[in-house]
Amino acid sequence: MKKAKHPLVIAVAAVSGGGKTTITTHLNEILQNSKTLYFDDYNFEGLNSIIEWVANGSNYDDWNLAPLITDLESLLTEPLDYIIMDFPFAYKHFKTSKLIDFTVFIDTPLDIAMARRVTRDFKYSSVENILLDMNSYISQGRQGYLEMLNTIKPNSDIIVDGTLSISEIVSIISQSIVNVYE
Repeated sequence: MKKAKHPLVIAVAAVSGGGKTTITTHLNEILQNSKTLYFDDYNFEGLNSIIEWVANGSNYDDWNLAPLITDLESLLTEPLDYIIMDFPFAYKHFKTSKLIDFTVFIDTPLDIAMARRVTRDFKYSSVENILLDMNSYISQGRQGYLEMLNTIKPNSDIIVDGTLSISEIVSIISQSIVNVYE
């Protein structure tokens, strides 16, 4: 963990479907004077394929996160207590790591994360599209999930069981923040 500054920047990481967005939203509701940033709100340039990125060694600094960094730096000038980021990289990206104070990894079993992702992303899709995505996951995509488990999970300040209820996860995270920073 890094020395706290004001506002405290909290990064919430998990695999796709692991609960990043949900937990970030709920933390924002209970942490007073906070704002959020969501990774999926940005269209980052530079990477065409997660599969190729993993195959080439998963260098997190390959990601051009300039728009997110600009927004984060702007929020850091506001009179906030907390900035909560739905951010899958924890401390692994050099430029963002200097701005983050506390990282959380939601350790959601891959089958649950996959079921959530399919339910979320393929709600109106054909069975054929779902099957194509599942085949892609089996043949290549799973490597991206394993990359996170191998590099982001051990690089986080706390790891929370993703099978717990939303309220339990939020309680554990908020209590950890209080124990460390207040």
